[in-house]
Amino acid sequence: MPEFWVATKSIILHGRKILLIKRSAYAGGGEGLWEIPGGGMKFGETLHEGLAREIREETGLTVRVGMLLYAMTAPVSPERQIVGLTYLSYANDDRVVLSHEHTEYLWATRGQVMELLNKPMLDDFMTNSVFDTIEIN
Repeated sequence: MPEFWVATKSIILHGRKILLIKRSAYAGGGEGLWEIPGGGMKFGETLHEGLAREIREETGLTVRVGMLLYAMTAPVSPERQIVGLTYLSYANDDRVVLSHEHTEYLWATRGQVMELLNKPMLDDFMTNSVFDTIEIN
């Protein structure tokens, strides 16, 4: 039976830079792709709780979750469609401790984001005018 999968992601700002993380082989696809932190919701969580948990699990950061930047949806297989909600968040510090799902991180400038971020996510950034909404170097 086809299903929807709800995921939250976050553009995390610190010092006018965005946190990018690079997927490991363990992440279950997309090895080597750069992305922003986040992941699937657990039943009973609020959107902010689920996002904060995912960020903490993937990066070790505690963040203040801010406004919703955009929503998207796309099929990821013939039987599964993702509904993605991307928020703006703020990190109190820049000390990242990665989980096994990622191999590298970078506090990125706008130019680095444009160069490194995976194409579907970058397309979402451009379609939703993310760079017009946030201030980064």
